[in-house]
Parts: sequence; structure tokens; C-alpha cells
Amino acid sequence: MQNPLPAHWRASFNRVLYRTSSRHILFWLFVAILLTLLEGAHNGFWFAFTNESINVFFYGILVYFNFNYLIPNYLTKNKFLTYAALLILAAVIITPIKAIVFYVKFAAHPLTRGELIENLNWYFLVHFFVAGASSIVKIVADWAKQLRERQELENQTMQSELRFLKSQINPHFLFNTLNNLYALTLKKSDDAPEIVIKLSEMMRYMLYDCNEKQVPLSKEISYIHNYLDLEKLRQSKNADIRFEVSGMVADQQIAPLMFIPFLENSFKHGLTNALAQGFVHIYLQVEGRHISFFIENTKPDTKPVQDRKRSGGIGLVNVRRRLQLLYPGKYELSVKDNPNTYAVSLEMDLN
Repeated sequence: MQNPLPAHWRASFNRVLYRTSSRHILFWLFVAILLTLLEGAHNGFWFAFTNESINVFFYGILVYFNFNYLIPNYLTKNKFLTYAALLILAAVIITPIKAIVFYVKFAAHPLTRGELIENLNWYFLVHFFVAGASSIVKIVADWAKQLRERQELENQTMQSELRFLKSQINPHFLFNTLNNLYALTLKKSDDAPEIVIKLSEMMRYMLYDCNEKQVPLSKEISYIHNYLDLEKLRQSKNADIRFEVSGMVADQQIAPLMFIPFLENSFKHGLTNALAQGFVHIYLQVEGRHISFFIENTKPDTKPVQDRKRSGGIGLVNVRRRLQLLYPGKYELSVKDNPNTYAVSLEMDLN
């Protein structure tokens, strides 16, 4: 009858089985040698080693019977009393069988035979202890495996969500920067070539650097400078746009595009051409691993039409979610929506 499994599946299974069996054999061999050394070689090393090999053989029967039958059928199903009774029964059955094997082996040692009969209760306790200890090992190993798998699943879920959030951010800023460049070309501005260079730097940052988990803080700041330069040309000459940075920026790493949505919201929903005078003030302070980011902008008396048509937006909600995933318990985000101004303050500790 042909094996239904593909050849490469069978080969992989055999490799795993071989590696697993080899590890188990090496483990029990190590236990046998260790017990031999503890017993001592009063009657010769080989005599002691064969004794402990027999012990290890019966210990293995108890352990694998416990692993493969008792635990999955009783302990994992919360049948604790039945499990304990069967574990005791297994130790009771193994004890006289092993005693018979040793009784035959010790035919030339009558004194040892007598000690064997006298110590049957002790042998039972050792068997029960080995079986119980194997249960603890199995429970701890399964718990560690489940914890590792759950962490891997959470990490995969987090990475998938972060990729989704970034996929929302990048096209959003791409369209904004292209709109800025389009506005400059309509004005036939002499600054258009310089802006194309800035746009190129911004695109390189979004398309390549932002694929990393963390980027140098200096690159994030450079992106903000380029973004503001574009906005200064697009906005009214009366617009007051400031960006101040203080502290040691070098060697600091941060998740990419963490501050950009705040800028986008400030210009798109705050500083508009409908305002005769308006401002966007941004302050970034770095103290060791701590960052303080503050941005404040004026608000128009009435929302522009495009704002009323927007159903929410990805900005602030997106940033909050990314902060929860990337800097859990290491940030504080506050928003103040005043009658004439809108301010966002972010305090965070870098990883």
C-alpha cells in the first residue's frame, strides 16, 4: 500500500523523530551514568551501571506511560482523583516487576537479595516520586510552550496591525506632499526645484526607512523640517510656523512616523487659508531617553467643508494605537481642544 504522505513530509517527520529519540536516549544515558557514579563502583563499574540501567528502564516506563496516557486522558481533563489513583497503581505494579528482575540478577549476592525484599516500600516511594516529578516537569514544559506560542501569536498580531497602520499612514502623507507640490507648480514658484528635492527625501524616508521598526530620531526630525518647509510655501504669508528642538538628538531611536499625524491634523484641520492669521507651534525636547513633544495650532471659526465630509480620520486614533503597541506604559498623550486653539502633548520614554 502506497504511503499517502509526500516524500518530503515523510523525510521531515523522520528527521524530527530521529532528533527527538536521540535526545531522549542521551538524557536517560546521562541519568544512568550519574546514578552509577552516585552508587559507587564497590562491585565494579559495569555491575553498578547495569543496575542503574535497569532502574532507568523502569523509570522510563513510568514516565512515558504518564506522559502519553495518564496526563492527556486524566490530568488535562481535570480527573485528578482518577489520575492520582492510576499513578499510584502504576508505581505499585512496576515495583514488584523490577524487584523480580533484580532478584534474578543478584543470584550470586544473597545479602543483596535480602536487602531488596526489605526495601520494597522504599522502591515504591522512589517510583511514585519519579512519576510525580515527571508530571511537574510535563506541566511546566507545556505551560512554557503555551506561553511561548501565545507570545509569538501576539507578536505576529501586533506586527500585522502595525503594518496595517503604516499602510494607512504612508499613502496619506504621499497625497498630502503631492498636493503641496501641485500648489507650488500652480504658483510657478522658483522654489519648486528645492521642494522636489525635499519631497524626494521625504519619499525615501517613507518608502525605505519607515519599513524598519525604529529609525534615528534625527531622520524623523528632518522629515518634519521638510514637511514644514512645504507647508510654509503653501500657507499664507501671515502664518506663524515654528519648530524648536532641544536636547541631545543623536543616537536616539524611535518608531517611524510617530509625530507626523499631529502635523497633518494641525495643518489640514487647523491652519487653513480661511484664517487671516494663524500659527502652528511645535516643540520637541529630548532628555536622555525621555521625549516631550508639544504641538499647538489655531482653529478656524467654522470647520472647512472637507473636514465635515471626513468621517473621523486616521490621525489621532492611529497614533494612540501605535503607542499602545510599541510603547505600552511608557507614554502619556493629552489633547486640549480649546475654543480658539488645539494642542497635543506627548510624553514618552524611548525603548
